[in-house]
Amino acid sequence: MLESMGLPLPAETLIISASIYCAATHRLEIQWVALAAVAGAVVGDNIGYMIGRRVGLPLLQKYGARIKLTPDRLVLGRYLFRHHGSGIVFFGRFIALLRVFVALLAGANHMPWPRFMIFNALGGLCWAGGYATGAYYLGRKVTEVSGPASIGLGLAVAAGLIITAIFLRRNEQRLTLQALREARADEAGDNAGL
Repeated sequence: MLESMGLPLPAETLIISASIYCAATHRLEIQWVALAAVAGAVVGDNIGYMIGRRVGLPLLQKYGARIKLTPDRLVLGRYLFRHHGSGIVFFGRFIALLRVFVALLAGANHMPWPRFMIFNALGGLCWAGGYATGAYYLGRKVTEVSGPASIGLGLAVAAGLIITAIFLRRNEQRLTLQALREARADEAGDNAGL
């Protein structure tokens, strides 16, 4: 829960350790470990979303330039969450650094809460439930499998991040112009409605 709220803590390690403990000692039941992991992930992300919704955007507007988040990039972030937020929230759960910040960013970018909640719950269920049950059923074999699997998954994630970074770098100007046009159209619609 704390990691999902935005604190960089080792949630995966905790889930895997608790699951292996269940398999090795049978002192805990895996369904309760999995349920606690899923509930913690979903509740933590919702708290992170609320924090981001209340204070995230003003903080990003005030201090974002220090980390190269210009006003245009903030508009681009809002655009990306409006159009691709579901995928960002779901798949962000599986990327360690993004997992810590995705709920805060979704809130700061005003992603609609019902859509956030659905994809947050699905991501939390697949991520936490998957790690818990996978580690449990692999039991003692997890250490043999985790090395090569972690390397493979790490390489796949790194390749995905590099491809995404290249795509965003090549298309940032076009996407930013699209986002600015959409923001102006929304603003014009709001002003016409007054």
